[in-house]
Amino acid sequence: MSMELHPSIVALVSLAANIATNHPKQGLCQLDKLKQYGVAQEQIDTVIEIARHIRDEAAQSLDASFDLARSKAAANALLGTIGAAEDVCCTPTPGGKSCC
Repeated sequence: MSMELHPSIVALVSLAANIATNHPKQGLCQLDKLKQYGVAQEQIDTVIEIARHIRDEAAQSLDASFDLARSKAAANALLGTIGAAEDVCCTPTPGGKSCC
């Protein structure tokens, strides 16, 4: 049995994916659609906050991996933070929103 997602959910997912992946279009057309669907600005802001947090967290993780591979000194300095981050599946956004 196939259930279609409501267009507002599709637009929210698309907006988040565009932001999280640094897509050049940035999900701007989804903002117009979301307003047309009557999605509350607070809900849109939450999705934007979570997407940015995931994007930033991924970039930090990639940077840390690069630094680890680049030098042993960097590996020793970052070991504590990377180990702690691996123990948690998801960290909250700076605004305290859960992304999982």
